[in-house]
Amino acid sequence: MHPAPSVIFFTVFSGLGFGLLTFLGLGIPDVTGWTAFAFFAIAYLCAVGGLISSTFHLGHPERALKAFTQWRSSWLSREGWCAVIALITMAIYGAGLVFFGQRWGLFGLIGAVFSLLTIFTTSMIYTQLKTIPRWNSPLTPAMFLSYGLAGGALLAGQITWAMGLLAISAVIQILLWAKGDGALAASGSTLATATGLGTEGGVRAFEPPHTGTNYLLREFAYVVGRKHSLKLRIIAIVLMAVIPIVLLAAPFSHWVALLAVVSYVGGALASRWLFFAEAEHVVGLYYGKR
Repeated sequence: MHPAPSVIFFTVFSGLGFGLLTFLGLGIPDVTGWTAFAFFAIAYLCAVGGLISSTFHLGHPERALKAFTQWRSSWLSREGWCAVIALITMAIYGAGLVFFGQRWGLFGLIGAVFSLLTIFTTSMIYTQLKTIPRWNSPLTPAMFLSYGLAGGALLAGQITWAMGLLAISAVIQILLWAKGDGALAASGSTLATATGLGTEGGVRAFEPPHTGTNYLLREFAYVVGRKHSLKLRIIAIVLMAVIPIVLLAAPFSHWVALLAVVSYVGGALASRWLFFAEAEHVVGLYYGKR
């Protein structure tokens, strides 16, 4: 699929924000007053900024509120509800910490649960798509959750948690790449099944369906070169996991921690660009792009 910058930004930064809110809701780190305000400000900037950026990919952003009405069948709608509940609940919890020095644990726990659910429902928007076999795997929500929690642990200053979660997210990402590379072939989808002509014998494209491009080709038939993909995968893993883990293993300083966060974000953005760019939609079979 065409990797839209707004969607890449949304999935990375909303995951970071809600990952941090998950830790804060569980009382990690144990902060109050203006220190707590700083942590919540970072979390809300990431989470809300990511959510707002997602509306730029909509054809009619003014209709975004209508998505909330489809919660029975739409993962996008469920994501919206989980995000709103998480943000409101955590705002109440944060107000207690910042202004009253009180830890209203029930609000924190509810907020942490719905923050995690927000990351999960975001992942399910993509996981449910059987038309993209690479995404249609339990590893997709595992990847989203591990990335969000690893980034949240980094922003929360939890070095031990961060190092472990970074390693886990790297392993899950590599497994997702390995399984995803053969997912389209394993799905059984071919030009014959795409055209419905499989019962008539061998099927091959005589001429392309269109002489020019169209919406489907622009959005769903994006092709990344194998060498280019491999280089980006290595860059993503190095920036997202290797460099942050090495930095976190060194004596702590705020500058080192900041560099680890910047490196992680860079790796996450590269990984998420590949997530969309390598998505092999089955419609590409019809156009001879797979």
